[in-house]
Amino acid sequence: MNAPDRYERFVVPEGTKKVSYERDTKIVNAASFTVEREDHTIGNILRMQLHRDPSVLFAGYKLPHPLQYKIIVRIQTTSQSSPTQAYNQAIDDLDKELDYLKKGFEDEKNRYDEKLRQGY
Repeated sequence: MNAPDRYERFVVPEGTKKVSYERDTKIVNAASFTVEREDHTIGNILRMQLHRDPSVLFAGYKLPHPLQYKIIVRIQTTSQSSPTQAYNQAIDDLDKELDYLKKGFEDEKNRYDEKLRQGY
């Protein structure tokens, strides 16, 4: 079969950056971020988080090819922000949201385990 090995979908090769940045030379306050070894899952979540930021004018992503395991995220911001600031803020906000979700699951699991120990 011509398909690449499964590990190539998520293991970033040595010497390759996870995220690379390229400024757009034609559009003011616009840039592209190439995120290696990610797909629609991260691309769509990141795009939606970027849309929550009022300083983001445009946020979108694409997968160049189904056998290339990377996404390209394009961001354009107002003059009060930069694409790098918007990208970093979106990542930080998503990290906080996921921590909150993880804590909620862990708290509920602990309550459930405690009820089991008490014999309910």
